[in-house]
Amino acid sequence: MSTALSVNLNKIAVLRNSRGGSEPDVARAGIACLDAGAHGLTVHPRPDARHIREDDVHVLAAVCHARGVELNIEGNPFAPARAGYPGLLALCGQARPAQVTLVPDGDGQLTSDHGFDFRRDGAALRPLVAAFRALGCRVSVFVDAGDPEVARAADCGADRVELYTGPFAEAFAAGDAAETLAQAAATARRAQAAGLAVNAGHDLSQANLGAFLAAVADVREVSIGHALVGEALYAGLDATVRSYRRIVDAA
Repeated sequence: MSTALSVNLNKIAVLRNSRGGSEPDVARAGIACLDAGAHGLTVHPRPDARHIREDDVHVLAAVCHARGVELNIEGNPFAPARAGYPGLLALCGQARPAQVTLVPDGDGQLTSDHGFDFRRDGAALRPLVAAFRALGCRVSVFVDAGDPEVARAADCGADRVELYTGPFAEAFAAGDAAETLAQAAATARRAQAAGLAVNAGHDLSQANLGAFLAAVADVREVSIGHALVGEALYAGLDATVRSYRRIVDAA
């Protein structure tokens, strides 16, 4: 089975929000990515609306539903609702994404940087995972590469895990990714043995994606935003998405 490319649009929203107004237009960027061959779109609406906002989610959900492609909404299922953010479960109930990716982010985190501790969080996650699945969402949970307890994600009712690839990307840039690749591959195997499919994301780029997919078997989806948008500043969004498609298709 080939690996799907989901483009994360958060950085487009960061640029828009830095100036106010509606440009660059998040929906237009999403459509451009889909036109260039992306298999789906990812957003991570945070409670502080620092990038993707609740209204963006609804617009992008309409785009994805009309096109018959996947919308993946990321977020912390434990974060309470507040003004401008109805809570992840309520938002998914309205938008009905194909996939929801649960991450253990705190409000103050700059970006996602660790997976769930299933011994600590498993019991609390279980009813939430069931609630998301009742909405028709496939549920993925964020995990650390090297987590010996990754199979516990299946006990929580999850369908997939998303491997946090930040440490791999850092090691790859330093020229020594062998250990982090071995950890990711072993974690993927443990997850798959437990009946979980495997996604991956965070700091993946054109430079390192091929090596990752060559080492980690049967990755179903990669979610890429920061590097892709940065590369698109030089090459253009269409050309950059097409380059990523060539990498995942070759893998």
